[in-house]
Amino acid sequence: MMQFLTDLFVSTQGWLFDTFVQPVLFALGLASFVEMGFDGVEFVLLGCIELAIAYTLMRPLEAWWPAERWAERRAVRVDVIYSVLNRMGIVPLAVFALLAPGFMEFESWLRFHDIIPRQLEDWLPGLDSHPLASFVIYLVILDFAEYWRHRLSHTFRWWWALHGIHHSQRQMSFWTDSRNHLLDDVIAGVWFACLSLVIGVPPGHFIGLLIALRLVENLSHTNTRLDFGPVFDYLIVGPRYHRWHHAIDLPANRRFRYGCNFAILLPIWDILFGTLYLEKGLPPTGIHEASPEEIAARDNFWAQQRLGLVMFWRALTRRTEKSPSA
Repeated sequence: MMQFLTDLFVSTQGWLFDTFVQPVLFALGLASFVEMGFDGVEFVLLGCIELAIAYTLMRPLEAWWPAERWAERRAVRVDVIYSVLNRMGIVPLAVFALLAPGFMEFESWLRFHDIIPRQLEDWLPGLDSHPLASFVIYLVILDFAEYWRHRLSHTFRWWWALHGIHHSQRQMSFWTDSRNHLLDDVIAGVWFACLSLVIGVPPGHFIGLLIALRLVENLSHTNTRLDFGPVFDYLIVGPRYHRWHHAIDLPANRRFRYGCNFAILLPIWDILFGTLYLEKGLPPTGIHEASPEEIAARDNFWAQQRLGLVMFWRALTRRTEKSPSA
């Protein structure tokens, strides 16, 4: 069965590439991007599979055991748009089109200077025969980096101007994971890709690592009362754990002035760096908008993109006393 599914995936990827992608690349004079285009089709297909898995597993949780019951789900629709753009590869491929030339130049420079990033297997040769172990170690390293990226997006005012759009959703669901300003997505993508390059993540691991983290993020945003219990809630990020990260109000404690529970996969980072806050309740989510403009943009994709850029520019050019996460 597994072999059949693998063969089906590969044949579908080949058909899509030959029928749609390759002709466009040749028509635009981008024949040198053929290999990357083929990989891009794989990314899109995997994104479709990821969306299907998330909807199949998490939508029933929201329907049968919700944290909140809503009279209507209109506010969720904009998050569906974000999810489709992100998981279907439209946003990542647009980012790729912008960044690929620079990455190719950098890769050529590394090769010219005979610089090859060392992989984990170079440091620990025994892992050559244990790909699952190396995958887990890379996952832990990248999760640690993602904790700091997430925490810094709450700390720097200019970054919060973009990331705050993710937190403005008051009807949080598994779709909310992809609710990000496009510029914030670019920053996150560059962060993840560059770090993966520096630590030598093998190409075969890269997409798998990305999908593993994103599926956990889908689950952690799910509108459900599900928790992992008094022990496992501190071992892996779940819906209750992450809901406190999105809480509209936190205790008046300076330790949480920028928020709490920044971990993506492993709560150990919040425990080690003093940013853990986990109570029994299920708090309402969202942020306190400071202007009618912010309130009006809460459920509108283009208004959110515009507002993020405006607030980003204001944060870069003005100084205020207001805390980023207030």
